[in-house]
Amino acid sequence: MIRTSGKSKPTVAQDLPRLEQARFEPANRKRLSAPGMRTFLAIADLWGLTEQERLRILGYPPRSTYHKWAKQAREHAEFTLDADVLTRISAVLGIYQALRILFPTEREGLSWLREPHGATVFGGHPPMSLVTDGTQDSLMTVRRFLDAARGGLYMEPNAADQDFAPYDDTEIHFS
Repeated sequence: MIRTSGKSKPTVAQDLPRLEQARFEPANRKRLSAPGMRTFLAIADLWGLTEQERLRILGYPPRSTYHKWAKQAREHAEFTLDADVLTRISAVLGIYQALRILFPTEREGLSWLREPHGATVFGGHPPMSLVTDGTQDSLMTVRRFLDAARGGLYMEPNAADQDFAPYDDTEIHFS
């Protein structure tokens, strides 16, 4: 914890918003699991994801577990996913939502996901390769990139990005 010397300034820890622990409790996860899985399945169908890609996005559950979740979700049965799986589903929902906002048609949004991208974070690969690589971090990277684009940051590299030369130590000054 970082403390300031002045009495009027609170500690950094006091300034930071905290995640409510209730969101991770079993009752809340149970409430979100079936609707979240149904929505994930609809998006996965829309995006044309293979079973293997779906499993990777969800964190590699066994095939039988995935099919059990899908069946329970379609039948509106109650079940409880763990926080990691719900976070992954939330990232997919956020990606889908951002694409719907940024592009006039679903086709254009899907095209953006599937075509190679010049932004540094994608390294010339399609964003879908990050979405389906199996890590929660990659899912969140794509979601954050799209959220930034929704906020007005450039999606495509522009002239300023292409001509950018990294700063060296002589150009960085602390006062």
